[in-house]
Amino acid sequence: MAYCSVEQARAAGCTGEDADVAAWISAATERITAYTQQYFEPTVAVVVADVAPDGTALLPRRVRSITSVTPVVAGDDTPSLPSSAYRVTSSDVLGGVDAVHLRWGGYDDLIAGAESYNGGWRGLFDRWGAEQARVTGEFGYATVPVLVAQACALLAAHIQAAAAPSDADSTAAPGLDVDDEGNNVRIENDIETTTPVAPSASTGSTQVDALLIGYLNRGHSLIGGI
Repeated sequence: MAYCSVEQARAAGCTGEDADVAAWISAATERITAYTQQYFEPTVAVVVADVAPDGTALLPRRVRSITSVTPVVAGDDTPSLPSSAYRVTSSDVLGGVDAVHLRWGGYDDLIAGAESYNGGWRGLFDRWGAEQARVTGEFGYATVPVLVAQACALLAAHIQAAAAPSDADSTAAPGLDVDDEGNNVRIENDIETTTPVAPSASTGSTQVDALLIGYLNRGHSLIGGI
């Protein structure tokens, strides 16, 4: 996953071989993901979200599609809900919110407690008393927003500059351990960074932070990206 191209990073001031620039882009992408807590490319993930009394589970990231929804019930192996038992809304739709709305309807007479005469899936969910739901699906933006790509290119150049050695005769290696505000970042050419990553209060660049302010995901109290 990369939020900008090698050409964009070079235009922002990143130097070196293509593989080296790609490594700095990978580091920048990881920092942006940690800072914004968003996926800017379609990404398959699992999130656990709190369920409100009305059955609404707000999702921490832009949802594209859902493959399974399972109520989290301690000590009980609950089945995944069929698609008739919930509906999904996405912020991809104007005015929409990223959420799974449980207790929607449907029933299964072959599952004890979910029969039509017992209130179906809605009745079973109420009897479970589940306060969270585990949601598997595809999250993220269809394409990387222009500002995010610009921020990634600038941050790649910033990280490279910050990692430059003080000795002018030495050169920075792509595998260098970069210490930025107490955090070590390992840059590797042959290892693709996977998400999610731990939350971060800053990308390490105030200029990049400002560009990304409109993409921060700080709203809901959720356990996301497990």
